[in-house]
Amino acid sequence: MKPEALWSLAALAAGLIFLSPVLYTIWMSFLTVDSYYAGTPVLTLDNYRAAFGEFDFLRYLLNSLLVSGVVTLGGLALAVMAAFAFARFTFPGGDFLFAAVVATLMIPSHITLIPNYLSLAKVGLLDSYAGLILPAISNGFAAFFLRQYIRGIPRALDEAAYMDGARPLQVLWRVIVPLARPAILSMGLYIFITEWNNYIWPLVAISDSDLYTLQIGLAKLYRENPGEDVINWPLVMAASTITILPILIGFLAVERHLVRGITMGAVK
Repeated sequence: MKPEALWSLAALAAGLIFLSPVLYTIWMSFLTVDSYYAGTPVLTLDNYRAAFGEFDFLRYLLNSLLVSGVVTLGGLALAVMAAFAFARFTFPGGDFLFAAVVATLMIPSHITLIPNYLSLAKVGLLDSYAGLILPAISNGFAAFFLRQYIRGIPRALDEAAYMDGARPLQVLWRVIVPLARPAILSMGLYIFITEWNNYIWPLVAISDSDLYTLQIGLAKLYRENPGEDVINWPLVMAASTITILPILIGFLAVERHLVRGITMGAVK
């Protein structure tokens, strides 16, 4: 067997090993609870019907999609504009302000829980979509990453656009954004995954079950045992699969741009 084929088999085996927890989760989600504990597989879709119907996971899914989507779009808009300003303009205090943005990366997110909670409580935004979205909409890492990427784009392209009468926002939208699309998509996926997996802040800020995200709903489902000290693991795995699938679909959709954005950003 050729070395290339051996490496391909090794890569396939390694991929299957890494994916084995996900594959096992999906497989278990189709089993009945009795067959799971008996060790005799019996396939069914009842777990998904129960998750979407009885346990309201459709609403949790829509809440997570709404919150994560708005945070991603808003976070990208702020990060791109901030990165463009830091990369292309010189203004008093610019270096200090950029250093302050980078310094936020060293602050653990849990430290900001109480200040954010008290601030939103004063303006009455707890138990609302705004209360879930606003604390997460700014992302210092995205601004830093995109600033480094934009600095690698030749300034001659900006100057040519300015000579044609373009304004800064037009340069940003028509020149910088198309060239920085791989990096922007990479950061978009990063922000989306970060917010999708967020558990602590929704747990603190939300008490209305109609606003629960998937992570809170999954924890709630795990605590609700259907029998005497018996956890319905197939049902929990069905809910986990519902939580995982949007991330997998999003990754597959932008995987090519993600790899390109990260590698080019590293080289720049």
